[in-house]
Amino acid sequence: MAKNLTSKQEDYSKWYNDLVVKSGLAENSSVRGCMVIKPYGYAIWEKMQAQLDKMFKATGHQNAYFPLFVPKSLFEAEEKNAEGFAKECAIVTHYRLETDPDNPKKLRVDPKAKLEEELIIRPTSEAIIWSTYKNWIQSYRDLPILINQWANVVRWEMRTRLFLRTAEFLWQEGHTAHQTRDEAMEEALMINSLYAEFAEKHMSMPVIQGLKSENERFAGAEETFCIEALMQDGKALQAGTSHFLGQNFAKAFDVKFADKEGKLNYVWATSWGVSSRLMGALIMTHSDDKGLVLPPKLAPIQVVIVPIYNSDNDLESISNIVEDVQGKLEELGISVKYDNRDTLRPGAKFAQHELQGVPIRIAIGPKDLENKSVEVSRRDLLSKENVKMDSLVEHISKLLSDIQENLFNRALKFREDHITEVDSFDDFQQVLKDKGGFISAHWDGTNETENKIKEITKATIRCIPNEESPTTGKCVYSGNPSNQRVLFAKAY
Repeated sequence: MAKNLTSKQEDYSKWYNDLVVKSGLAENSSVRGCMVIKPYGYAIWEKMQAQLDKMFKATGHQNAYFPLFVPKSLFEAEEKNAEGFAKECAIVTHYRLETDPDNPKKLRVDPKAKLEEELIIRPTSEAIIWSTYKNWIQSYRDLPILINQWANVVRWEMRTRLFLRTAEFLWQEGHTAHQTRDEAMEEALMINSLYAEFAEKHMSMPVIQGLKSENERFAGAEETFCIEALMQDGKALQAGTSHFLGQNFAKAFDVKFADKEGKLNYVWATSWGVSSRLMGALIMTHSDDKGLVLPPKLAPIQVVIVPIYNSDNDLESISNIVEDVQGKLEELGISVKYDNRDTLRPGAKFAQHELQGVPIRIAIGPKDLENKSVEVSRRDLLSKENVKMDSLVEHISKLLSDIQENLFNRALKFREDHITEVDSFDDFQQVLKDKGGFISAHWDGTNETENKIKEITKATIRCIPNEESPTTGKCVYSGNPSNQRVLFAKAY
């Protein structure tokens, strides 16, 4: 176990927090409920961002930026959306400070600087974006609009956890406008599949694609599609959502377009997003008691090379070899760090890189030079092997692919082992208590039943899986007829 790192078995929550802080990903800030994302953590987020951005643009989307502030009147235009986020809003009421007349060393809010209309700090941007789209859309020639925004949002959380739930967080939010219902629905489903592809191919995190129940649906949406992942403690995590908004926002903001016949119609819409909580998902899917375990595609450093030497001559000889190896690896697009710091012993360097989840470590000493081989360690298996120098570059390239695949397969096996079918509420509660994970159970489709199950067990319907075939049965709680199984779990 890494020094001072709580084990997962002992206290999973503390293990997670310890790992985030001690691996240098993030820390709590002086602003309550907010975090500082440190360079190493931000480097991972940048790799996520770059890949997603590439995927969005490949599907015809463009980036734009909209204001941080939303006038209260715009925010409340779509009633369900406003109601859904009302309790989480931060509000700007004044625009100026002044010296406190009773305490010249302090500042106070200038009572004469009260805003005529309060400004909401965006918890999501539908309102400000759709008030803008009203000016952009006149006819079918203006559609579709396919916009994505990389931004920060604020949702006032009282109980926070680094990356998973903070008052301010980073995300992307897509907002699209279409001529037809079918076109908008196709967009929402396509984006959900894109999120699934990113999660599985780049995060090595298996996800289940599905539909949210009405209770769990985004406020103001007609349908919410999602990708759900399972963490190592048996809790689910919503990794991304894509919403079919119907014409709700178009009607709220009176956004109409003239079709080819000149008839005015309301626009159809979608919105979709993933956030920096993906960092939490990445950590909890793969990491262990020794530290982070990162899939190579998202690791800021994919290969670290550590010299082991007794003299300056040894170091010089090793460095000459490393320069050649590093150059060849970087030509293949592999990120390499040569850790030749003289402030730490090799063992301390090994521990640090292990803690930070570097996928591959290469150790080179004088004897390795003589034997024309090096020691190669892989972080996912904590295994070592000797590799001949003349085949090293090819071996490393293949090894990175193997690690990426192994992490996915390992996480997939864990998830498959933790999906349990139950047919009685007693079994439901027992599995939830003893095993955790996803529980596949019949549900009668009512909000009442869903709410009652949540009240009793704290488990919610995570999704109605896309691949789930209709099957007749009896609801696990009410005993009423059911034509589908859904996935329940406790969740982050």
